[in-house]
Amino acid sequence: MDYERKKVNVAIVGLGFGAEFIPIYQKHPNANLIAVCQRNEAKLNELADAFDIEKRYTSYDDLLKDPNIDAVHINTPIPDHGIQSIKALKAGKHVACTVPMATSVEECEQIVKLTQETGLTYMMMETVVYAREFLFMKELYENGELGKVQFLKASHQQDMDGWPNYWPGLPPMHYATHCVGPVLALTKGEAEYVSCFGSGLSGKN
Repeated sequence: MDYERKKVNVAIVGLGFGAEFIPIYQKHPNANLIAVCQRNEAKLNELADAFDIEKRYTSYDDLLKDPNIDAVHINTPIPDHGIQSIKALKAGKHVACTVPMATSVEECEQIVKLTQETGLTYMMMETVVYAREFLFMKELYENGELGKVQFLKASHQQDMDGWPNYWPGLPPMHYATHCVGPVLALTKGEAEYVSCFGSGLSGKN
């Protein structure tokens, strides 16, 4: 049966890394990118002008009051992810959020509970599982070219020069999904337990 899928009206929140997603949403057949949100008004207008986006918000709370927005894609600093996801779900919006989901177990549990209560969709958007390198390995695995997988290991290195000051002291498991995500996704597995080794650095360094 043929039917026309309803397009989802999306707002992108945070236009640093978030700006990378603007052309993706604009080209997607089932999405309308109708709004962007950024505290820095000059940067907001610069990007919105470049991509011809009419609705612009410097206030996240004001954006959530817009009844025409179905979903928000959160790309803000890590400490804001949990509370902003919770606010959006309470406002009746679907949520996509860059990693990590939150910085406390309590916030993660609240997000899960809200999706169960509201029926809204939440997605923690681990981008590595859409990267060409992962998709290449996924194709090899699904075609049987890797044989039987018995052991998987991943590492992620990143130059943090110029990043916000909270990053160097960030606990490792707050940002482990670039390693854990593809390892689990390749075999469609789920983590059974987690163990960690400290870096020797405190959050104050």
